[in-house]
Amino acid sequence: MRIPFLKQKEIFSETEKNRLVQAIRVAERLTSGEIRLFVENHCKYVNPLERAQEVFNSLDMAKTRLRNGVLVYVAIKDHQFAILGDQGIHEKVGNDFWEKEAELLISHFQRDRIIEGIEACIAEIGASLRTHFPHEAGNDANELPDDIVFGK
Repeated sequence: MRIPFLKQKEIFSETEKNRLVQAIRVAERLTSGEIRLFVENHCKYVNPLERAQEVFNSLDMAKTRLRNGVLVYVAIKDHQFAILGDQGIHEKVGNDFWEKEAELLISHFQRDRIIEGIEACIAEIGASLRTHFPHEAGNDANELPDDIVFGK
């Protein structure tokens, strides 16, 4: 007997994906900063920050002109996440900002509001990027894609 191949269920619906990409675009609208979202079911490491660093490097996020890229990493089924900001933004906001964003995600995730939590986190990161790295008219390019990257 042959067992049919079962297609892996998508992590997010098309509507949810569109909401998150739109959140990234809105957050980046008035800043030279860059936000990427990487989502997978399972984290390869015990510490999700180690996986976020690996993803950050593989997506060439440290190559932005002002070192102001931010990665939001989420491992859905493992209930893990990490937020990683490049040197330029980290020097401006410090650890307290990242801890506040982590608490925001946790509060949404505990209520099973994954999409809303990611949207809120992206919005706050965007506001911080606008404060510290405002849009530079005529000299601002979208250095990294706005799409969601899905891991295995």
